[in-house]
Amino acid sequence: MYSGSGFSDWEIGDITVIIYRGVYHLFHLIIPNHDYIAHAVSNDGISWKRVNNALFVGHPGEWDDDMLWTMHVCEVEDKFEMYYTGLQRKDRGVVSKIGFAESTNLIDWEKNQKNIFPIEPKGIFYETGTTNPRKWLSFRDPFRFEHKNEVYLLLCSRTITGPVSRRGCVGLVKITNDIVELMPPLLYPRVYDDIECPCIFELKDRFYLLGSIREDVKVRYWFASDFFGEYQSFHAAVLLPQGNYAARIVRDGDHILVFNFFYAHGRIDSLRVLPPPKELDADQAGRLLLRSYYRWEEMILKEIDMRDIGETFSLFSNPTAKATLKEDIWICGSRSGYEVFCFARPLPGFIWEGMLTLEGMGKFGLVTDIDKDGNGYFISFNIFNGEVQIRAWGFNPLNTRQNFVFDNIQSGFFDTHGKKSFHFRLIRYGHYIELAIDDVVKLTLMDYSYSDGLIGLYCDSSVVSLQNSTIKILRAPEEEYASQEEAQKI
Repeated sequence: MYSGSGFSDWEIGDITVIIYRGVYHLFHLIIPNHDYIAHAVSNDGISWKRVNNALFVGHPGEWDDDMLWTMHVCEVEDKFEMYYTGLQRKDRGVVSKIGFAESTNLIDWEKNQKNIFPIEPKGIFYETGTTNPRKWLSFRDPFRFEHKNEVYLLLCSRTITGPVSRRGCVGLVKITNDIVELMPPLLYPRVYDDIECPCIFELKDRFYLLGSIREDVKVRYWFASDFFGEYQSFHAAVLLPQGNYAARIVRDGDHILVFNFFYAHGRIDSLRVLPPPKELDADQAGRLLLRSYYRWEEMILKEIDMRDIGETFSLFSNPTAKATLKEDIWICGSRSGYEVFCFARPLPGFIWEGMLTLEGMGKFGLVTDIDKDGNGYFISFNIFNGEVQIRAWGFNPLNTRQNFVFDNIQSGFFDTHGKKSFHFRLIRYGHYIELAIDDVVKLTLMDYSYSDGLIGLYCDSSVVSLQNSTIKILRAPEEEYASQEEAQKI
């Protein structure tokens, strides 16, 4: 994990990642000043260290002398290009334009206007600096994409017509031999104020367009059979659940990775962290699927079978609860009320997986990082309505009138196709939590509320069986602020 924090805990802003010669390069904004673009490197895409900053705001009077916003970095003909958003002080920082910088080594960057930058909108398709009722202009967050040997920039833009709070679109600019052509929006759903940090990729003969939505702090997607085609959405169009934002994709060999930052506690002014990436896949209907990062398997130090997990005990001493623990199956349940069946987790970083089966109609789920008083994280599964939810739940010593914590952190949806059995995979690494159901990631978040040493199952008027369960021990996570140390070598 990675945090760019210094004086404040929420300094990391929008991101882009590029992989070059086996090294992952992260470029990101610094919030709230927006005065430079930071650069960090990693060998695994999880643990990062800072290197020289990439780009700074311009000198007074230059077009980008106020702030730098979202960028995209890519390799083009053995060089590297950065398309970035800039703001100018004389515009009071409310007019965004697109600039360009280049590098030969990803470390040293030089701005180049090439007689076409900065690119700004004209009033043919998009709002301009003088024609926007919102009084601040979105023409930003560039993403470079090549299609049939032509170069395009996708942008967070706004159309010139429609309800003011629903003009957000994915703008399109074509660049041919240093000639700029503003084209009609690639996507205009008539729903959102802005579609931030757009990016696009091709998978299984379809084009997928991602966008981050400020209204509910989620990442959504649309699809089309052609790059210029009519982009549509499925009934479930959320790719990354609430708290995940500014998603950008990068190809890693045969893998398509999605990186993003996470708002801890669901607030934009709280700690922002870069969690581990996920992989993108699609099912037969074309719906995007979120998979666990392939490098988790490379980090496994040891695997523990369920017969070797150690002492398991009931936390609340519920007289109606019972557990039958055999080598190949655990059966846990309670006729009335709650019970937690738990054991000590081996190390801070682990992957716990197995097959869960519900008997009857009651409630059930997983617990992690809990203590002997039941303070910790509770992951509930509602297989009848297809919802999974993680909750921080415990005692609140700071408020005697509300002496409990009951914080629903994140929810996801899944389909068991009428079955009462499913495979789960819980990853706990540092402050990162990821849960997959039947190999599809449904929860992905950072949280700092609890870190105690018990994990297990809970039942509430239900009986649950656990089979084929293993715990895989991961190498120790690096402290998120290890990024403040100087990187050894790129």
